[in-house]
Amino acid sequence: MNLIILDRDGVINFDSDQFIKTPDEWKPIPGSLEAIARLCQADYRVVVATNQSGIGRGLFDMHTLNAIHDKMHKAVALAGGRIDAIFYCPHTADSDCHCRKPKPGMLEDIAARYNISLQGVPAVGDSLRDLTAAAKMGAQPMLVLTGKGAKTQAAGELPEGTLIYPDLAAAVATLV
Repeated sequence: MNLIILDRDGVINFDSDQFIKTPDEWKPIPGSLEAIARLCQADYRVVVATNQSGIGRGLFDMHTLNAIHDKMHKAVALAGGRIDAIFYCPHTADSDCHCRKPKPGMLEDIAARYNISLQGVPAVGDSLRDLTAAAKMGAQPMLVLTGKGAKTQAAGELPEGTLIYPDLAAAVATLV
């Protein structure tokens, strides 16, 4: 099975320092939906792993998160693709949960759900925490320069072997 793990904000859709709190605030990055469709056409299972501390902060509730994800699912489907599963961490950064990236809990859950090793599985993110979680699981960290990606690259200290791309579409072009 071909599997790819994508972060959400800053990879699939535009990010916001004020969080994506409503479906109206969720806006896809140009080319990202088509990139997901290309992955699906190449028989990849597309899984999203996203920190969503806005829930823990009380900025939005589960109903709203589900509505945002419903909008994303529909937009991807209109482009000819699909997202097989969404894993999220609702906790704030100061909680000591195991699922919040850079800890590997969400990725461990993905490996368990699909009963596979994540060794070499592409994991695309725009922040150091995305890449760190991927590296801890032996996945292939891929940095996109959208979202916080350019700042992440400039800060350095990327996990060894991190691949860097301008955006999700460019990363996908190297895979399919």
